[in-house]
Amino acid sequence: MRSLAFATVLSLTPVAAFAASDCRVTGHPSVFGVDMTAYFAIRSGQTCNFPMRLPGAMHRSGISDNPAHGTLRQINVTTFRYTAASGYKGNDTFAIYGEGVGPYGSGRSVMTVNATIE
Repeated sequence: MRSLAFATVLSLTPVAAFAASDCRVTGHPSVFGVDMTAYFAIRSGQTCNFPMRLPGAMHRSGISDNPAHGTLRQINVTTFRYTAASGYKGNDTFAIYGEGVGPYGSGRSVMTVNATIE
């Protein structure tokens, strides 16, 4: 009986709460200790995951600057979730950082992210 109640709760949970695709990012990947810039486009009101992928081991990460026209939330040590403000069209910028050690460098890297909201 407990499993039936659990299945009912799962069926009432919106799928969109769990299924955000990765942002389609352009820019040049970097290494720990070097700052970088990234770009992506998103539709007004939509959400995408923004992974920070650097070769090596990420020890710590966070948000340096919040966006002005959307929300940014950290999901785990390498992934952030961006949601563009509903009804807004234009540009938005935010910054995230990662600290770690890789095969080509170590230290803190700040990624400035430029979003185009369509």
